[in-house]
Amino acid sequence: MARSNKPMVWSLFAAGGTVAAFVMPVLMLLTIMAGYGQLTDSLGYEGMKSFASGWMGKLFLLVVIVTCLWHAAHRARTALHGLGLRADKAVAVIGYGIASLGSLLAVFYLLRI
Repeated sequence: MARSNKPMVWSLFAAGGTVAAFVMPVLMLLTIMAGYGQLTDSLGYEGMKSFASGWMGKLFLLVVIVTCLWHAAHRARTALHGLGLRADKAVAVIGYGIASLGSLLAVFYLLRI
């Protein structure tokens, strides 16, 4: 039986879908409310910055960003296939390459906080 990398890609897609469905709306709402000054000081800009500068905050943000990037890459690949674009290898290399680059950039910028 030939080895395949599909389980790894599929697991990142599934994790990203779960994070995108449950965590991202809450993060977006908190960010919008913080921008308008509707939150307490602990959830304001300084509170969010102090959360993101701790190792647990960095790990949380990294998981959210990376899984959402991989979910989007796989979703775009399947959508383009459904639209009739049959260059699957090229689409996979470009899509997953962008997700990989975004993941590396997320690590780089989170370490700078």
